[in-house]
Amino acid sequence: MAVAVGRGFLVQPCSYSSSPIFHNKLYKPSLGSATTFWSTFAPQRYPQVAVQAQQRPTWLPGLDPPPYLDGTLAGDYGFDPLGLGEDPKSLKWYVQAELVHARFAMAGVAGILFTDLLRVTGISNLPVWYEAGAVKFEFASTRTLIVVQFLLMGFAETKRYMDFINPGSQAKEGSFFGLEAALEGLEPGYPGGPLLNPLGLAKDIKNAHEWKLKEIKNDWR
Repeated sequence: MAVAVGRGFLVQPCSYSSSPIFHNKLYKPSLGSATTFWSTFAPQRYPQVAVQAQQRPTWLPGLDPPPYLDGTLAGDYGFDPLGLGEDPKSLKWYVQAELVHARFAMAGVAGILFTDLLRVTGISNLPVWYEAGAVKFEFASTRTLIVVQFLLMGFAETKRYMDFINPGSQAKEGSFFGLEAALEGLEPGYPGGPLLNPLGLAKDIKNAHEWKLKEIKNDWR
């Protein structure tokens, strides 16, 4: 008995096409007693499988970011497991809140380093930063300091919120003791002017994505 042996390959194409699948058929010749097996194949169709490469890095490799986090925001790696940014208005406010948190964190680090430098060099007898809250200052009581802080922070946060609601409204003449030109903002959340942007960095705020990303990353660290 003669046997013809063959091997088939399953190929998955980019579109519907045929792949060889072997089937055995039995043939009996008219002369002789030999029986021959021939391997033939019949086409079988397979659907197209498309694999799309990930276009940008995400906080968890292989995870698709939500559609409202499209990578245009500074530091956007698609992290929003609770879906807090689904509402566009809420997302805009969360962006401003993250900016404020980042700047407070950086200001706190700068304050720690500066006061420690004064203390170590003997210029001033300041307490260590983690003990400063328990120190009683001679120039004012703790209650007075809390009240003053509430007033100053309340004023600054009110101005910031008003500018968020109506961008540019806080830069109008007479809105801030005549200092509007020195604090002229670039866009909501990014004040400028010689006081807050003395080096003139990121004057073209629309194309300053790299500077925005660096600011947010400083907060993460």
